[in-house]
Amino acid sequence: MKTLLSSLALCALALAAPAQAEVTLEVMHPWPGHNAFHEAEAQAFMAVHPDIRIEFRAAPESYDTGHQAVMRDAMTGSTPDIYHSGYHLLPELVRTLAPKGEITDLTPFIEKEGGQAWLDENFNPAMINLTRVDGKIWGMPFNASTPIIFYNKDLVEKAGGDVNALPTTWDGWLALAQKIGALGGGVTGMSYDVDAWPDDWLWRALISQQGVPFMNPDGKTVAWGGDSGKAALTLARRFVTEGGMKLMEFDQARQQFVAGLTGFTVQSVNSARSFGELTKGKFTLGTAVFPVSNPAAGQVPTGGNGAVILTKDPVKQAAAWEYIKFISSPEGQKIAVLGSGYMPTNQRAMAPGLLGDFYKANPNWRTSLDQIDRAAPWAGYPGSNAVEIWRTQREIIGEVMSGDLSVDEGLSQMVEETDALIAK
Repeated sequence: MKTLLSSLALCALALAAPAQAEVTLEVMHPWPGHNAFHEAEAQAFMAVHPDIRIEFRAAPESYDTGHQAVMRDAMTGSTPDIYHSGYHLLPELVRTLAPKGEITDLTPFIEKEGGQAWLDENFNPAMINLTRVDGKIWGMPFNASTPIIFYNKDLVEKAGGDVNALPTTWDGWLALAQKIGALGGGVTGMSYDVDAWPDDWLWRALISQQGVPFMNPDGKTVAWGGDSGKAALTLARRFVTEGGMKLMEFDQARQQFVAGLTGFTVQSVNSARSFGELTKGKFTLGTAVFPVSNPAAGQVPTGGNGAVILTKDPVKQAAAWEYIKFISSPEGQKIAVLGSGYMPTNQRAMAPGLLGDFYKANPNWRTSLDQIDRAAPWAGYPGSNAVEIWRTQREIIGEVMSGDLSVDEGLSQMVEETDALIAK
C-alpha cells in the first residue's frame, strides 16, 4: 500500500508540475550518406534532453551545394537553426552572415563551460582552430578527416608488392600502380579523382604535400602559379600516364575500387566504414598514409565540418549550444566516428572505453591519426566565389589529366581564372 501511495504521489506531483516547453531545432548537414549517424546523434541527445527536439532538413549532396543553399536561405531569413559547414567554406559563411547577426559567436557559451581550460581539456588546438575565423570560434568541430590511401591487399601482393613495406613516395606508389595495371583482367592501377571531387580538397593536398603555401601573403592571389602548381598538375597527369588511372565520375571510381578492380585509391578516411563493409568477402582492405614530397614540411588538408548556430532566437540558441556541445563531446564523437570513419575531433574520445580500444582492433580506421602531425587547416578563398572557383579549376585539371591541355597551359588558365574570381 505504501508503495502504491508513493507512486500515486509521484504521479500527482508530475501532473501538478508545469510542463516544460519543447524547443524544436532544425538541423541541416551535407551528404545524404551521413543521415544515419546524424540521426543516431539526435536520438542519443534527445534521450538526455527530452525538452529539445531535433529535426533534419534534407541533406544537400555536398559541402558546396549546402553552402549555396544556406547563403540563399539567409537572404530570405529561412536558414536552419544549426548547419554543418565545411571547414573550407566557414570563413566565407562567417564573413557574410556575422555583420548581419545571422551566425552566433560561440565565445559566451564556451566561457560558461570554463573557457580556455575547457577547450584545452577537450580539443587539440589544431582541431578547434578549424572553426576559428578572425580570432573567434564560430562552430564546434564535428567531423574531421585527412586524405589517405586505401589499397587492395590481394592486388598489391599479386603485383609483387609487400604490404609490410609499402611505398612512402609518389614515385614508389606510381611504380606499384604500373605493376598492378599490368595484371590485366580489367584491373586499374590507381585512382586519385581530383578531376571529379566535389570540392578542392584533393587539389589542395597536391600543393600542401610539397610544404608550400596555397595563397600569397596578400591573401588575394594564389601562390601556386609557379613551380608548386606545375609540380601538382604534373603529378596529376602522371596518375593517368604512369599509374593507369581512368577518368570517371566520383561514384564510379569508388564502385570500381570496392569491386576489386583498382589497386589503390586516395579517399577521405571517412570511407573506412563503407569500404570495409562493401569489400568484405571480396578482398583484404588496407590503408596507408598520404605520401608527401617534402617530408620535413609537407602537410595534408583537414576536411570535415563544424556545427554552427544560425538561429537568432536566444532560447533556440541555448538549446542549439547544448546540441552542438553534445555531438562534439567524447560520447557524441564515439557515435560519429563509429558511424562514419571520420577522426574524432574531441581528444577525450580516445579513452579506452570510448574509441581507444576500437582503434587498436581496427587499424584501417586509425591511419589518419598516424599523420595528424601533418594535418593543416583547409582554408577557403576570400570573397564569395569559392564554389565557382573550384568548378572552374576542376574542369581545367580534368583537361590536363586527359592530355587535352598541357601542364603549362592548364596552370596558366587556372591561375588567371582563380585570381579573377577571387577579385570579382
